[in-house]
Amino acid sequence: MTGTALLEVKDLRIAYGKIEAVKGISFTVHTGQVVTLIGTNGAGKTTTLRTLSGLLTPLAGTIHFDGRPITGIPAHRIVALGLAHSPEGRHIFPRLTIAENLQLGAFLRKDTHGITQDIQRAYDLFPILGERAKQAAGTLSGGEQQMLAMGRALMSRPKLLMLDEPSMGLSPIMMQKIMTTIAELKANGTTILLVEQNAQAALTLADQGHVMETGTIALSGTGAELLHNESVRKAYLGED
Repeated sequence: MTGTALLEVKDLRIAYGKIEAVKGISFTVHTGQVVTLIGTNGAGKTTTLRTLSGLLTPLAGTIHFDGRPITGIPAHRIVALGLAHSPEGRHIFPRLTIAENLQLGAFLRKDTHGITQDIQRAYDLFPILGERAKQAAGTLSGGEQQMLAMGRALMSRPKLLMLDEPSMGLSPIMMQKIMTTIAELKANGTTILLVEQNAQAALTLADQGHVMETGTIALSGTGAELLHNESVRKAYLGED
């Protein structure tokens, strides 16, 4: 059973210059849920996540996280409140080791023992990272870098983990590993907002899904409802 509303987005509008990329969307993420945003490139999904994490300032609308307004709050303060963002393109630090990248994910924390425990948790979740802890992150494959980006985001002990295109550019085997990990995180009670090109994988995992089209939410429902929706199947699952 899902808990209280952890994230509430109301009438969010976001623009790049004169181009309005997001045109008044509203949705809620409850504690313990996996909620996914699916849609084609340019639909506004990444822009939405970047705004929620404080990297962009919206034109209008409100964002409430854990019961408080966070619209316009700087990104580092939003992380401190418990909202972590694993961005599209991973953005790891290639010259630093895997261990150093993970430590940077905990830059706002002072509890040395807890940080050590969480680094071990990342190694338990992704054993390959533990095996290569002293290796420069830039030497990892794309899938391994994605694991590191997710592990780093988890180092802030987030109440909500936002994942932007975690399977992008990965081999089918690596994509399956990432999706299995997301399912494990969900089973352990992590609340997740997932943006994902692979609609089938995303909707299979999601409690709730929203289909974005040109800056609006065109359709919402449970993951199962959207998986069986005829228009979704045609547009995003490659079925006739």
